[in-house]
Amino acid sequence: MVTQKLSASALAALFAAAVALPANAQWQPDKPINIIVPWSAGGSTDQVTRVVAPILEEALGTPVVVVNQPGASGSIGTQAALDAPRDGYTWTANAIANNATYSVTGLVEDTSIDDYHIYLHVANVPVVSVNSDTSFEDFGGLLEAMKEPEAVKVGTAGVNSSGGMALAAINEAAHGELGARMVAYDGGNPAVLAAASGEVDATTQLAVEQTEMIKAGRIRPLAVLSDKELVVEGLDPIPPITNWLPEMPIAPDYFGVFIPTGAPQEVYDTVDQVWEEHVVNSEALRSYATERGADFNPSYGDAARERAMPVVIAEACARVTRGEAVVDPSEIGITCPAE
Repeated sequence: MVTQKLSASALAALFAAAVALPANAQWQPDKPINIIVPWSAGGSTDQVTRVVAPILEEALGTPVVVVNQPGASGSIGTQAALDAPRDGYTWTANAIANNATYSVTGLVEDTSIDDYHIYLHVANVPVVSVNSDTSFEDFGGLLEAMKEPEAVKVGTAGVNSSGGMALAAINEAAHGELGARMVAYDGGNPAVLAAASGEVDATTQLAVEQTEMIKAGRIRPLAVLSDKELVVEGLDPIPPITNWLPEMPIAPDYFGVFIPTGAPQEVYDTVDQVWEEHVVNSEALRSYATERGADFNPSYGDAARERAMPVVIAEACARVTRGEAVVDPSEIGITCPAE
């Protein structure tokens, strides 16, 4: 009989894996887990996923690798996650409204919120900011300028991104009067950098993607898409957009990681435990939210689904109102409010 002697480092790794998991965990992963972020590096989804990944890695005792696979408003990476083997080792990350509504716009066929087990961590809010060299002092002035055809260029991560949806929502709240031109980039970070450099005049991407450039004085925030001001550590409060558009509907934009259905039930049971015991009370994630202007609000399972549905319904039904839907939301279980 041949006996193989393990190195000290290998023994330490095995011990860490053995003690990291919850005591009654059913699933003990034996290879790395990949989380596909369907956006470029540096954007909101990428940022927060790289905060969460080490928490999961320590708790599960296996490497958790963040893989950026951008393109087509996040649909390429999302499709890759859905096409991967359903063994629990390929997850994805995004704003839940994207994953739940991609089929409405035809970007990912035959998919809905029911294709995932949901693990939410923060809610994000878009902010309307302008290049610091522009003359706009408040959102009211920018709104008037945006009514002129092509007078204002707005950088976003595409029509299905949070920034793209924010711009569309502003236009809808302004009764379709805006003539601003959207310029799409491969992610929120490039869109914000375009505003900071003056390549575009403004951006409507998420606060977490903008805070560094705001603190550096490269862009100036004018309004947050909320009905209350946004307080970010180190910045003056950002006024709510309802100061100018009081009837604008607001729904929190929840982000998280999602495991496609079809894996062994023990995968979801174990990740549920890890989420409850390690993510819900994570100081690292709480600090990220405080510093970046996100709402730290973790949940999973049925509670996460219930929390996510208002923004899912709002975004799916907005596609219908704007004539962008190729699939009726009712086909994926979403009922739009009556006009």
